[in-house]
Amino acid sequence: MEKVAFATRMHDLGGDVVRNMFLLTENPDIISFAGGMPSPDALPAEQLRKIADELMQDAGQQILQYSTIEGYTPLREWLASAVAEQGMKATTEQVLITSGAQQGIDLAAKCFINPGDCVLVERPTYLAALTIFKTYEVEFGCVDSDDYGIIPESFEEAIVRHNAKMLYVVPTFQNPTGVTLPAERRKAIAEIAGKHGVIVVEDDPYAKLRYDGEPVPSIASYDENDVVIFLGSFSKFISPGLRVGYAISPPEIHEKLAQGKQTTDFHTSNLSQRMIYEFCTRGYLEPHLKSIRKDYAIRRDAALEALEKHFPEGTRWTHPQGGLFIWVVLPEHIDTTELLPKAAAKNVAYIPGVPFYADGGGKNAMRLNFSNASLEQLDVGIKCLGEVISEAMKA
Repeated sequence: MEKVAFATRMHDLGGDVVRNMFLLTENPDIISFAGGMPSPDALPAEQLRKIADELMQDAGQQILQYSTIEGYTPLREWLASAVAEQGMKATTEQVLITSGAQQGIDLAAKCFINPGDCVLVERPTYLAALTIFKTYEVEFGCVDSDDYGIIPESFEEAIVRHNAKMLYVVPTFQNPTGVTLPAERRKAIAEIAGKHGVIVVEDDPYAKLRYDGEPVPSIASYDENDVVIFLGSFSKFISPGLRVGYAISPPEIHEKLAQGKQTTDFHTSNLSQRMIYEFCTRGYLEPHLKSIRKDYAIRRDAALEALEKHFPEGTRWTHPQGGLFIWVVLPEHIDTTELLPKAAAKNVAYIPGVPFYADGGGKNAMRLNFSNASLEQLDVGIKCLGEVISEAMKA
């Protein structure tokens, strides 16, 4: 039999990074800083179990049946009100429930991107988003960033240079760097995108995980030209396994996103949506957030302290105000991909920097997740990493 010819969109997706990351996290002997996973202690399993039992008892037949594409209406109504915290004015009709925020990225690409279109991204950016966009056979353009995120002037220059159609951005506690885009830059990005008719996919799953500083309005809150698609998720602060996210967009865009979802999975799990809604409206959400913010702040501080103590001179890292990640940059001659097997031999894992770049780069960088390790593991694991890095710097 002749070899099967896969579609060109499946070439060179780089998905092995994500698959291998989850394989590492399943090894109980590995201290993993690789995933973006919440702590097991941050998953409200007992409350959600009780909610699920009640829902199946009271509305089981309805939950097990097909439902509306846009999602559970009470949850959509709640979200339209809740996003006012981020400066947004939304109606229920603008809210689409998705199977995780990652589906929102896919739907945005499905609705707007033709093969050869240019998508602008940060350097670095969320690696799974790059994989999604590759399946739509895009061209990438990169926008310069600094310690505060995207530089607006570079954004406008990149639009003109690449004839760009879309910007993908993670503005709050960015994955992978942990940096947060200031309000004035968010406003400028919305204005520049509106001026040029460029769609902005604002991916914001981490905003509720703030440990220091003041909240910043969303890019969508500055959108006066109906060009921003705002994506949110319950994965990072309630449960990633329930796969509930949402997209809030202008009416015309919302209609197309809903049509795109209809061809993908018809609707998000009824049980998951109802569980999330009940958790958020029964008074569980705020106490839960208060608890996990306190815990994650302690873990972040422990990670930063361990880096200060164990990493050699010549290395540097971000100091995020929230989220789940710290971005570490090593001397230029160090290749973190080559270091990974040596770290794994010491039972420590991380994600090298290269997969987070659309145009090359990140060879000497790594992403560390601090939320899924104990305080002891943070110290021991970062100490082992420091030893591996020190040995490489001496070679």
